[in-house]
Amino acid sequence: MRILVTGGAGYIGGTVAGLLVSQGHDVVVLDNLGHSKRSMIPAGTTFVEADLADRATVESTLRDGIEAVLHFAALIEAGESMQVPERYFRNNTASTLTLFEAMLAAGVNKLVFSSTAAVYGEPESTPIREDAKLQPTNAYGESKLLVEQMLAWLHRCHGLRYASLRYFNVAGAMPGRGEAHEPESHLIPLILDAAIGRRAAIKVYGSDYPTPDGTCIRDYIHVRDLAKAHLLALDALNDESRPGRLIYNLGNGQGFSVREVIETARRVTGREIPVIEETRRPGDPAVLVASSEKIRQDLGWTPELASIEQILTSAWEWHQQRYE
Repeated sequence: MRILVTGGAGYIGGTVAGLLVSQGHDVVVLDNLGHSKRSMIPAGTTFVEADLADRATVESTLRDGIEAVLHFAALIEAGESMQVPERYFRNNTASTLTLFEAMLAAGVNKLVFSSTAAVYGEPESTPIREDAKLQPTNAYGESKLLVEQMLAWLHRCHGLRYASLRYFNVAGAMPGRGEAHEPESHLIPLILDAAIGRRAAIKVYGSDYPTPDGTCIRDYIHVRDLAKAHLLALDALNDESRPGRLIYNLGNGQGFSVREVIETARRVTGREIPVIEETRRPGDPAVLVASSEKIRQDLGWTPELASIEQILTSAWEWHQQRYE
């Protein structure tokens, strides 16, 4: 297939684009390089440097034989979204609508959407199922939920076939590609920065949550396992006998607290990792752990790198190579 990957120079989008290429697909990457580097464009892809808001370029790219879209281009910082929510609604929601309009105009009717567990907000129970209430506690989650709502209507009114994949915490690395956000705000690369000496310490935001050790609990999924789920979702959309509206959680189904992740990182790296305790950040739920039973049953997806040790080990190997 000829596939458009938006945000394909980024951490997750680039991993998925590379996997698509390895399986023989013709991949076009569209990225504005606002949070990534030209050197991270996956080998074997065609690159279009553009913003999603550029309707003309997006539509002309889609009209060049594109059969499906995997959409990763988005701002992802929950904390920042509470400071400048308008930026998130403009980039994540309005620009995504531009993409959808261009898809409709170009006759492209298959989409795999990079959503987020943040659409659930503070869950009433865990592990979280796909039918749980959608009540985001930050503007980032709301910006993604609005996209999911648009997709439901586009499916109903135009027959758009889509899969919305709600990620939990993605981490780990593949050869040559790992987490490298600028600026960085995700826990594992920040911890490894402290381990390697690029940061003096790791900040822990909140130690008074209603959890066993007082710190937030999150579900971590290896980026390779996540990438494989996207290919399974795309295959399902190509199967006309299957429903054209798929919604799945992607996670390991087990949670690790911030303190547990730090302790595991100390064991994996063999380094002392200083900690500074800060107050809670607004909009951070205490526990986010997924139930991924639905995608396991429907598509046969199974995480292969499920332990926090495996995730951290791959991330540490890449992190060290990154700064050699």
